[in-house]
Amino acid sequence: MPHIELEYFAQLGDVAGRRAETRETVAGTAAALYDELRKDYGFALPSERMRVAVNAVFRPWDQELHDGDHVVFIPPVSGG
Repeated sequence: MPHIELEYFAQLGDVAGRRAETRETVAGTAAALYDELRKDYGFALPSERMRVAVNAVFRPWDQELHDGDHVVFIPPVSGG
């Protein structure tokens, strides 16, 4: 199983109770990984409202994941 480095921004970090973690996963894509996290942490945001970056590059949700990848889920942010 690959080990993935994760970062959570804004409300995702609040809900997960952490800003980063290393996770072992069977998820083969960014979308599958987010679905796994939604079940584990109860994330309410659908992936359609967010962006995903893998190894510091924005990628499509069907991006394949590999051991050692760094994944960041970026929810919409507001402020002023």
